[in-house]
Amino acid sequence: MKIILLAALMSAASAALDPLSDDYIKMLQHQKMTWKAGRNFNKNLSMKYIRRLMGVHPDAKYHMSPVHKHQIPENFSIPTTFDSRTEWPMCPTLKEIRDQGSCGSCWAFGAVEVMSDRDCIHSKGQKNFHYSAENLVSCCHLCGFGCNGGFPGSAFQYWVHSGIVSGGAYNSTQGCQPYEIPPCEHHVPGPRPSCSEGGSTPRCLKNCEASYASDYEDDLHHGSKHYSVANDETQIKFDIMKNGPVEGAFTVYVDFLHYKSGVYQHTHGLPLGGHAIRILGWGEEEGTPYWLCANSWNSDWGDNGYFKILRGSDQCGIESEISAGLPKVE
Repeated sequence: MKIILLAALMSAASAALDPLSDDYIKMLQHQKMTWKAGRNFNKNLSMKYIRRLMGVHPDAKYHMSPVHKHQIPENFSIPTTFDSRTEWPMCPTLKEIRDQGSCGSCWAFGAVEVMSDRDCIHSKGQKNFHYSAENLVSCCHLCGFGCNGGFPGSAFQYWVHSGIVSGGAYNSTQGCQPYEIPPCEHHVPGPRPSCSEGGSTPRCLKNCEASYASDYEDDLHHGSKHYSVANDETQIKFDIMKNGPVEGAFTVYVDFLHYKSGVYQHTHGLPLGGHAIRILGWGEEEGTPYWLCANSWNSDWGDNGYFKILRGSDQCGIESEISAGLPKVE
């Protein structure tokens, strides 16, 4: 009875605190958890702005591709630890952390990151095509609502049927269509401009930057197949080992904003929305199983842009909506 009462009092106390305040972070730091909390976001940011970063639309689960079930050989051994970055060191995008800026485009970022990785992996390092988040978020009208949220599954369907051009980060002049939404200081003080709420989805353009050598139509690259992976730990692991990283979606709670290291498990706070990320591998830390994930909130968030989340119990829905696809390898 005392434990239940204490938990209720802690929950009430955390609900009364400003989610971005020092007091809220200190409250997390004093709990016994499998992860460590610290400041990632500027305390003066509005929660409206932060909620906008959660760009997986609530209806995304209705837009998933058919499940592909792997026939795993009986004698196949799945390792206890796997990291795509070390498995395929010839693929530079595996080590990249992107920044979605002031836009709910995580659904598009997770997708183009996986597409870029898999192009390289399946071509055995011969192809390093950097898929454009700008092109996907602005031109895939069946993928949802651009910066106001979208459907990860539809992104891979669009890749197969319509194709996506190349494009790097903001102000990079890399590829056909670099990202036009600037990064901002949604974290601790730094050199980037301060973040502002709102901002519209970029207009869909069917042309490349003038400095880019190829035409838009010539630069379109397609996938050969789109699919989802069942809510099954072994199936997800096997797909990553065989084909490369996958896109996952999960519910972000307030405490996740303050993740710094360790294996995240939801402890305190209300849900903020659905968020898409890239799952690179798995492992165990001090006996706690985890998925290794790359976020799209720049490298000054979390553990240099990465985080670990509890594996095997569908923590925050992380194993329920896995999307992926295969590139066309010429």
